[in-house]
Amino acid sequence: MKKNIHPNYVESTVTCASCGTTFKTMSTKDTINVEVCSNCHPFYTGKQTLGGRKGQVDKFNKKYGFDKKEA
Repeated sequence: MKKNIHPNYVESTVTCASCGTTFKTMSTKDTINVEVCSNCHPFYTGKQTLGGRKGQVDKFNKKYGFDKKEA
């Protein structure tokens, strides 16, 4: 590697704007601000839902007549 062209790699503090959690990591910046971290993101906390997928399937079936039972 060439000398004196690479940024300094320092210990930085990451701060979450949503929950206020802070942790240390290595980066070229001194401080990093994030909106959502792994402590408050729905995917990592298990609070994520699939939304209205069932409703979309029911809407499709009703629109094209697949919801009617044939005798």
